[in-house]
Formats: sequence, structure tokens, C-alpha cells
Amino acid sequence: MAPAYGVRVHQFFHAVSVFGHELVNVGWTFLGLALLLHVLKLMLRAIAWRSILVAAYPTHRIRLRTTLGAYVAGVGVNSIAPARSGDLVKLYLVRARIPGAKVTTLAPTLVAETAFDAIVAGGLMLWALAIGVLPTRQVYEKLPTVEWRFFFRHVEATGIVFGLVAVAVVISLFWARGHIARFFDRIRQGFAVFSLPRRLLLGVVLPQALSWILRIATLYCFLRAFHIDATVHNAMLAQVVDSLATLFPATPGGAGTKQGLIVYVFRGQAVSTAALLAFSVGMNIAIVISNVVLGLIAMGLMARTFSWRALFPAQPPDDEPANA
Repeated sequence: MAPAYGVRVHQFFHAVSVFGHELVNVGWTFLGLALLLHVLKLMLRAIAWRSILVAAYPTHRIRLRTTLGAYVAGVGVNSIAPARSGDLVKLYLVRARIPGAKVTTLAPTLVAETAFDAIVAGGLMLWALAIGVLPTRQVYEKLPTVEWRFFFRHVEATGIVFGLVAVAVVISLFWARGHIARFFDRIRQGFAVFSLPRRLLLGVVLPQALSWILRIATLYCFLRAFHIDATVHNAMLAQVVDSLATLFPATPGGAGTKQGLIVYVFRGQAVSTAALLAFSVGMNIAIVISNVVLGLIAMGLMARTFSWRALFPAQPPDDEPANA
């Protein structure tokens, strides 16, 4: 996959050069508004995560500033590091402030936090399929910047790998069966919010639904900033591209992949490839810079360091209480 990764990098930097030529035409007012809406979206998502954590640890006082700082720091790391490394940062920063918290309980809270997203994103995917804008498997294989086309080209090998992983998981669970009950109790604790309908609806679903409205509004403003036909339809298409590009996060934020998909999904519209690349790269750069700056501030305030890698060597073992 190394040659494919090199192609993605080349395509991305080509798109960056196109963006440089289009920079003078950017609508800065709408760009600023888009970033403001993006920050508000992050705040709403932190509120939802706090509700999930409170349900998991009802006897602990969990401050909003703790979850907001941890969430923003994790988003910042995810913007520059692949494979969602920022999620580990979220877990570390929150765990350090919840006495007795366990990773086996905290990790499911992040899964619970994405449940509503999966429903909405799945609905958008079905909508995009219904109107025929998504590429087929054959097209995916030919798009040079879609890093996960490897899985489509090697279906048999992919199936074997996933099968071996499944067997390894089953063997591991059998070997550790003496600890299974306690392990699953901790996992269930992380999903406790699903047994509290009122908290789930008002504390999780409501802020996340609002965050999705802000997400579409953010994309609408970015479209306006880069002079692409700004409609709710096109903003939703851009969101579909974003969701697809981060499905297998081999590059930070799906960089490279987004540029390949955006051109295909917007095919047939009266917009140039240069404008689409400028929009995709410009939006990506603006959001990454915003996320990284906010993430560094949050990490500096919470962990007294600006290096996310420096967080983990000092992390105590999972069976020891975390420091308050």
C-alpha cells in the first residue's frame, strides 16, 4: 500500500497548490463564520459526552470543562495523527480526573458517543446511494486518492485477515474467561446511559442532533466561502464525502481521500475541479489549524504539556486508581 500512500500524498499536495492559486478569492467572512460554527459543534459534542460519563460514574462530579478540554484535545490530535490516536488522549485526560476510572469503562463511552452519529451518517449514506452520487466498487478501485480501495481489490485477503482476527479474539476471550464477568461489567457501565431514557434523549441525542445541524451549517458556510453553489443538498454531499473519507482513517482526517471523492461526488455540477479542490483543501486546512490550536491550548491547560505522546509513559496501570 506504500505506493498508493505516495499517490495520495502527491494528489493532496497538488490540491494544495490549486488552493494556493484560489486563495485570493476566498470569502473570509463566511470562512470565519464556518469556524465559529465548528467550535460550537465541538462544545455540543463535549456536552453529550459528559452526559454519557455522568451516567457511567453517577457518584462522581464530572465537570464540563474536563470533558470539553479532553474532547477538544483529542480532536486536535486526530487532525494530525492517523488511526484516531486522539481518542487515547481523550481517555487519558478524562481518566486522570475521575478517581477509580477504568479504561474498560471509559472506552465504551466513546463508542456510545458515536451511536447517534452512526444513525445519521448511515441515513446520509442511504440518501446518497438513492440519488446515485456515490461511486461503485469499480470506481472506488480506480480513484487514486481513496486509500481504502485496497480492501475492495483484495476481498479474499481482507476476509481471511478479519477471520483470523475474529479467531484470535475468541481464543483470547476463552483464555481470559476468569476475568470476563468483571470485564463485561465495566463495559456495561460505559453504556449505562442507554438504560436512562431521559438522560439519553436530553443529554445526548438533543445536543448531538444540534451538533449535526451545526455541522451542515458549517459546510454550507465553507461552500459560500469558496464560491461553490451553497445549498443544503451540496452541504449534505460534502458531509457524505467527509464521512466516507474518514471511514478508514489511514491519513489524518482522510487527507487526500477527500479530494478524490469530492471531485467525483460533485461531478455533473457546474463547478470546476480547481474550485472543488480549493474548497476541499481550504476547508481541511482551516479546520485542522483550528482543531490543533484549540487542542494544544486544552492539552497545555490539562496536562501541562503540548506533546500528546508525552502523556502515555506516565499513565498508571489500569487496575490502579487514577489521580483526581
